[in-house]
Amino acid sequence: MLWFLRILFGFVILTMLAVTSWASGQCALFSIPREVFTHPWFIATLFDAYWAFITFYVWVAWKEQSPAARVLWFVAIILWGNLAMALYMLVEVFRIRQSSQLGEVFSTRRPGKIGLPASLTLLGAIVYLLGAKALFA
Repeated sequence: MLWFLRILFGFVILTMLAVTSWASGQCALFSIPREVFTHPWFIATLFDAYWAFITFYVWVAWKEQSPAARVLWFVAIILWGNLAMALYMLVEVFRIRQSSQLGEVFSTRRPGKIGLPASLTLLGAIVYLLGAKALFA
């Protein structure tokens, strides 16, 4: 099971990087046509995705005991979505050595380091600002 989770979350990261890179090559981040942006299924899909991000974040906030880490992980998950979530899970599953320790991934609280979520937050802000520059041009 441990190797499956490592492969799964690695695959999530690789596919999300591939699809977002492809999408970035097709059009700018904030140039979604109005007819797409206002489509009911687009809106429903966004709500579905962001509620899933928040649901995952609730667990992260429980695990991470540092208030700074909690805030930074919230911003990182909202900005990066599945990329941040998969990275968080990869870090967690690589902390353990055996499948028998898998319970530690889901039930062990951490002091809350801020390096990774701070880096993701900063990088996410830069990416979004670069994507938004077309709005201000």
